[in-house]
Amino acid sequence: MATESEGEDDVGRLTGDQELVVDGDLREMAKKAAWSVSSCKPGNGVLLLRDDNLETYWQSDGAQPHLVNIQFQKKVKLQLLVLYVDFKLDESYTPSRISVRAGDGFHNLKEIKTVKLVKPVGWVYISFSGTDPRDAFIHTFMLQLAVIANHLNGRDTHIRQIKVYGPRPNPIPNQPFHFTSTEFLTYAALR
Repeated sequence: MATESEGEDDVGRLTGDQELVVDGDLREMAKKAAWSVSSCKPGNGVLLLRDDNLETYWQSDGAQPHLVNIQFQKKVKLQLLVLYVDFKLDESYTPSRISVRAGDGFHNLKEIKTVKLVKPVGWVYISFSGTDPRDAFIHTFMLQLAVIANHLNGRDTHIRQIKVYGPRPNPIPNQPFHFTSTEFLTYAALR
């Protein structure tokens, strides 16, 4: 998995991975969200960010920053943002600096993470976990991805896929512990 290394300006530097590998304790959350973008070229719209096809891409069409907005009907816990970008294919269309923002809506978004991408090819992982274990996720109604700059001073951007992950809910309601072993589940129900 590509890792973030903290630089003097507190910006993670990411390069990408060919395989999408996500912890089994996480689930994809963005299926139930409303997606929108700030602009797009005809035929390269927001739906291509979610089609699970690495050959297609969303292409912006306008001034930077280029925005992808992900809005949820209720407040959700999010832990990881994963996007697929390909510098080899897209060159100057590839994002080089991304800001991730969260909030209740457009009116109060706050930047939670900024990352610098260094000629990325593959899946890029942006974790919302802080250094404190209690900061394992963010709790939000809306997530916004803002492409601040592209490689080679490119104007428009290509992003091929975006996935958002949050923690799996506890399988047993009203229980503070996550007992999921086969042995526990065997004896968990009363007859």
